[in-house]
Amino acid sequence: MTKTLGLIGAGMIGGTLARLAVAAGLDVVLSNSRGPETLAGLVTELGGQARAATAAEAAQEGDLVVATIPLHAHDRLPAASLAGRIVIDTMNYYPERDGRIAELDANELTSSALVQRRLAGARVVKAFNNIDFHRLSTGGRPSGAPDRSALPVAGDDPAAKAEVIALLDVLGWDAVDIGTLDDSWRSEPGTPVYVQPYFPFQAPEGVGGEEAFRWFLETPGVPVPADRVRELTANVVRGSAGGTMML
Repeated sequence: MTKTLGLIGAGMIGGTLARLAVAAGLDVVLSNSRGPETLAGLVTELGGQARAATAAEAAQEGDLVVATIPLHAHDRLPAASLAGRIVIDTMNYYPERDGRIAELDANELTSSALVQRRLAGARVVKAFNNIDFHRLSTGGRPSGAPDRSALPVAGDDPAAKAEVIALLDVLGWDAVDIGTLDDSWRSEPGTPVYVQPYFPFQAPEGVGGEEAFRWFLETPGVPVPADRVRELTANVVRGSAGGTMML
């Protein structure tokens, strides 16, 4: 049972997961690339269940560890400290940010398989990568609620996936197992289950800048039940890797 969530990365998704975890009664150990002292504000906001640490400490202290950094920095993850751990990979491949990665462009690997290769001693599970931080923050519901949404999960180790699915449940989400890390492309950017289903409609044409961000924050999410996630991830044809960054 997860009691402490370690986070390597404390940006939009990492910060949201930290808030959800604390609200669910979990402890969190936060880290980022700039040092624990830069997380003082977030730790103060989260209260006594949170503390800041180095990435290696977050890796060692978390019952589950979330890697939520830009994909181009995945080779900086503390592989030795993560050996034997379950690592939740929220990362996506965005060439505009990450630069071109030939193996991903050629569909020789999924981005999560690339992360697993770096973290050979860990058990990587892909999750939380297909939803924006605001819908993730507001979309959780109690188990059994009729408007509960689901998120896809992929991984090579069934026991590790079960642990991550249990965490999703605690945080307010159902899960749909979409297969192994080689199958995780089914929830990557550009696929039907990526971000858009959790919005009631697309952003108006021509909207940009502050107006687009206001629309993003003010537009409520819609429920996406497990059956719909299952349908969207099953009936998909693999295209080119990479996509456009979303908030």
